[in-house]
Amino acid sequence: MTIDVTPDIVIPDGDISLSFVRGSGPGGQNVNKVASAVQLRFDLAGTAALSDAVKSRLRALAGRRLTDDGAI
Repeated sequence: MTIDVTPDIVIPDGDISLSFVRGSGPGGQNVNKVASAVQLRFDLAGTAALSDAVKSRLRALAGRRLTDDGAI
């Protein structure tokens, strides 16, 4: 599965990872028991789908959301 951003930009499935985590906030009976939030990570440093100029702009826009290993 891929994500079509534009006709020229297609993000391959291997550049994205999903993980399920426990969400913060009120949860009633399920609080601290159920992984009810989804965390999506995009491997900005490792992707070949974007040009260097686009990667540079995304790094600037990501701010604190950019991890040390280059993921958003």
